[in-house]
Amino acid sequence: MLDIAFIRAHPEEVKEALRKLNTEAPIDEILALDQQRRALLQETEALRAERNAGSKQIAVLMRAERHAEAEALKRRMSEIGDRIAQLEEALRQVEAASYEKQLWVPNLPHPSVPVGPDESHNVVVRQWGTPREFDFEPVPHWDLGETLGIIDFERGVKMSGTRFFVLRGAGASLHRALINFFLDVDTREHGYTEIYPPFMVREEAMVCAAHLPKFRDNMYHDAEEDFWFIGTAEVPLTNLYRDEILSVEQLPIKMVAHTPCFRREKMSAGRDVRGIKRVHQFEKVEMYWITTPETSYEALEQLVADAEDLLRRLELPYRVVEMCTGDLGFAAAKKYDLEVWCPGSQEWLEVSSCSNVTDFQARRANIRFRREPKARPEYVHTLNGSGLPAGRVMIAVMENYQQRDGSIVVPQVLRPYMGGEERITGQT
Repeated sequence: MLDIAFIRAHPEEVKEALRKLNTEAPIDEILALDQQRRALLQETEALRAERNAGSKQIAVLMRAERHAEAEALKRRMSEIGDRIAQLEEALRQVEAASYEKQLWVPNLPHPSVPVGPDESHNVVVRQWGTPREFDFEPVPHWDLGETLGIIDFERGVKMSGTRFFVLRGAGASLHRALINFFLDVDTREHGYTEIYPPFMVREEAMVCAAHLPKFRDNMYHDAEEDFWFIGTAEVPLTNLYRDEILSVEQLPIKMVAHTPCFRREKMSAGRDVRGIKRVHQFEKVEMYWITTPETSYEALEQLVADAEDLLRRLELPYRVVEMCTGDLGFAAAKKYDLEVWCPGSQEWLEVSSCSNVTDFQARRANIRFRREPKARPEYVHTLNGSGLPAGRVMIAVMENYQQRDGSIVVPQVLRPYMGGEERITGQT
């Protein structure tokens, strides 16, 4: 959420930022409601001051035994009280309407973000590793998985419908090995604290993480219990310190969580229907930072470096792409994607998005810190990044490590997690 004072002071700057983001938001409506709120507040405060003065005057009149004047003033004070109650109700309604409108305003891009209308204007910042040259035609992971018997699409669809699958044998082991590898590196070497959060949250938690109301149609919701199934661990991690004031000594807070993620994928209907790239249920390790405003962009670079380290250890060729304004998303002020080359699918596959959300989530979730014990609380900055999604990295491993005979070599760093297994040759 943006600071309403900033919107009020810089309306044209906000509107220009929205044009760069290639989106719209009800800025004029928000400003009109803000003007109404301020007018109502001004009238309410004036009447409260008159009531306070009147109450004192009544006491003076009563002591002077000027009862008729005192009774008249009491009636006037009663009228003022009724008017204040009306104004307070009107103020509540205007503030609620303004808040709902503000929830649809995206974060503003950092000045360094490339300007462009869509993903075609994203900028490749750097690339690591050389894509492997094959002496045979590399096979996409959906064919590899079925031939080896480690991915069962037919039975996944039988149980749950399209965009579901079953991992079997070495496929399930590889998936689990990736998760454990990511968590071990992040907690033992990158300095993150592991969190095991709820996978279902209340609506307020989704609003605080800036996932509602914008992405309502892409979420699974149990209306009876008001549980929303998370699409990323970013949601519960944002809410972990909701409504708290931290000390500056506690920052930065670096957390990592492995969770299942649930997405309806309505916005991608008809896209990527083959394989395990875009599915309704997947598992991901998420990295999350809470830090001070002046260190958040340095933290973003470290967040990206931590995700890169995992890919380098897996020896997967990847590139870092900076998102342009039109592909930045709703909450990020600056974002990088990490994409791995997948030779079977013949594409650069996104495996991580790392974002500096600045104080956008912190304002919704009311997460603040103090620089000194009695200092005025300030909003923290939050950052999030995939570190990494097991399913998508599994695609990259399968396609990059496949062999002519159809087997898959297990990356060196994953072998201790798979009982020393060096090659996946099939599953009956």
